[in-house]
Amino acid sequence: MARKAKQEELSRRFTGNEAPATPQLITDVIETNYMPYTMSVIISRAIPEIDGFKPSHRKLLYTMYKMGLLTGARTKSANIVGQTMHLNPHGDAAIYETMVRLTRGNEALLHPFIDSKGSFGKQYSRDMAYAASRYTEAKLDGFCAEIFRGVDKDAVDMVPNYDNTTTEPKLLPTSFPNILVSPNMGIAVGMASNICSFNLGEICDATIALLRHPNTTIDTLMDIVKAPDFPGGAYVIYNREEMRRIFETGHGPVRLRARYSYDKAANCIDITQIPYSTSIEAIMGKIFDAVKSGKIKDITDVRDEIDLSGFKLTIDLRRGVDPDKLMTKLYKLTPLEDSFDCNFNVLIDGAPRLLGIADILREWIRFRLSCVKREFAFDLKKKEDKLHLLQALGKILLDIDRAIKIVRETQNEDDVVPNLMAAFRIDEVQAEYVAEIKLRHLNREYIFNRVSEIESLTKEIDDLRALIGDEIKLRAEIARQLAEIKKKYAKPRKTQIIAADDIEVATEEDFFENYNARLMLTKDGYFKKITLVSLRGADEQKLKEGDRVTHVEDCDNAAEVLFITDSRQMYKARVRDFDPVKASALGDYLPAKLGMADGEHPIFMKVLTEDVDTSRLIFIFENGKGVRVSMENYQVRANRKKFSGVYSGACPIVAAILEGKEPKELILVSSQNKAITIKSSLIPEKSTRTAGGVTLFSLKAGATVVYADEVEKSIYENPMNYRKIKIPATGVSL
Repeated sequence: MARKAKQEELSRRFTGNEAPATPQLITDVIETNYMPYTMSVIISRAIPEIDGFKPSHRKLLYTMYKMGLLTGARTKSANIVGQTMHLNPHGDAAIYETMVRLTRGNEALLHPFIDSKGSFGKQYSRDMAYAASRYTEAKLDGFCAEIFRGVDKDAVDMVPNYDNTTTEPKLLPTSFPNILVSPNMGIAVGMASNICSFNLGEICDATIALLRHPNTTIDTLMDIVKAPDFPGGAYVIYNREEMRRIFETGHGPVRLRARYSYDKAANCIDITQIPYSTSIEAIMGKIFDAVKSGKIKDITDVRDEIDLSGFKLTIDLRRGVDPDKLMTKLYKLTPLEDSFDCNFNVLIDGAPRLLGIADILREWIRFRLSCVKREFAFDLKKKEDKLHLLQALGKILLDIDRAIKIVRETQNEDDVVPNLMAAFRIDEVQAEYVAEIKLRHLNREYIFNRVSEIESLTKEIDDLRALIGDEIKLRAEIARQLAEIKKKYAKPRKTQIIAADDIEVATEEDFFENYNARLMLTKDGYFKKITLVSLRGADEQKLKEGDRVTHVEDCDNAAEVLFITDSRQMYKARVRDFDPVKASALGDYLPAKLGMADGEHPIFMKVLTEDVDTSRLIFIFENGKGVRVSMENYQVRANRKKFSGVYSGACPIVAAILEGKEPKELILVSSQNKAITIKSSLIPEKSTRTAGGVTLFSLKAGATVVYADEVEKSIYENPMNYRKIKIPATGVSL
């Protein structure tokens, strides 16, 4: 009760009414108001039906059909738009936009429905605008005869238009599966549809196969309908498993790749076909971005050279550039390789359904069977009506004079039909037909010739009845029509097929400049990458006061480098991720560059090479202990960027040293200024990373190891004077 009172109080506060408003559940409001709107958008605007058209397409094409534009001359587009508003009251701009996409000039369809004259823009360009409707002309293409076949023979239901002044077809009786031949996209409320186009000949063959063998397998259909066929051509990168998913579920991506040729004389690439899902402006924008960012350095100019001969995008190259390798990079960085995301949502009996290609073809066959059956039923009714009239003529043939006498002697005109009905035992329709025969036709020859049609007409009626009642014969008739359509209208594939395994895919290594460089790491954690060209000019290195270079490696810009820190962490980085610097610069502060923890500093650096995996890491600790660990324990070739627990945490570390195939001479120095020099082979190798190792340097109480390195890198003079051949060893004074 308290909750109800609170609702009433809120209602009075916001409505200003003294009487409390009736509270409404949000679910009821949505069901009452929002759901009808949602269904209206889905059914009446955005999602195509099994005939392959949205309502806006259907209304436009049917208007043009009723205007006689299937066989007549072109007329101004403005005239067509105005006439279409009798069926589609959404405004002339929306109607004209719909019309533009269906034209031959726009190049959005494999089989355009409208034969156009004038500028209608291009599907592959968002900036190429179409001319106003008063300047362009259009008529229906001859191909449209196949979408209207049977429309005047009651093949489909006719429904009232928006103001009940005329009627329009609920669907068009397309005599081929237009739903899969014409690309279609629509965004509704809570769902969308994105249907790609397929080759007409392949779709006809697949439909014929299903008509003859309803249990045809997906694999068989995939062998017939190989892949989508787009108006813009290009390549389909074929993956059979992804294609099977589209055939079965109606959902999945189709990867497309542009086609190009190389003009050696002009040193340029001419791109002549691009993916259907992109535009020339989008491609040029991405190319400009790649050039500005430095990812592509081989292009000097990009030009839109679209003209009357068709699409053309020209890319000028620098001298010596490999055009195929450059295109591999552009495929990676731009929409020259793009995906068409299939989402085959189709309205079936007024309800949206996501169907695969096989199921769409089966639904179309069911729809077409209904259309053909109704068309034949219409023909049957016409022939039956004609037979009915001819049967009356047959009776009159027996006594023409009597019929003439009845007409002549009847006093009142209204009595002619009843008198003929009574005299010859015919019905009113037959009597009306007889009464309307011209005087010149009341002779035996005319009537005999007409009556002689009865036998052939009767046979035709029997054949039609047998056809209507036999689904196998109806299927055969549809298959015959499809074979005729294929023969008359099918075109070779525009979109060629290439196997996914046959294409070259660009890797990250393709997008950076490779050169030789020298890497340096200092004691305080500064890292330098210096090109060898720079080193020739200035070898003096700038360092912070008190700092010194501890590690030097030569490599190329494609290499990877390992760092080990005093916090038991190993980092792997790419050399190309560091900017090259000059010898006069301090370089990158590595803890900040690699995101190390506070107080963490690098103590080791090594460029990854083929023999690193077979090497061993030597760790020297402050307590005089040391250990060797195989690099195989660190999986440095994996994609890991950070590796924790690299060595034992029992004692602070002094140094990490890499031992290759041959042992190294090592020098260790204590805090009491004593040193030993030993071979690395004396240090036992352990199988675990966290092993504490064995004592190498015998230290007095309170003493620690403060320095360890390879002899050849030692900062101390005459390191071999401290040579020891056994461990643990006592230090010699420096």
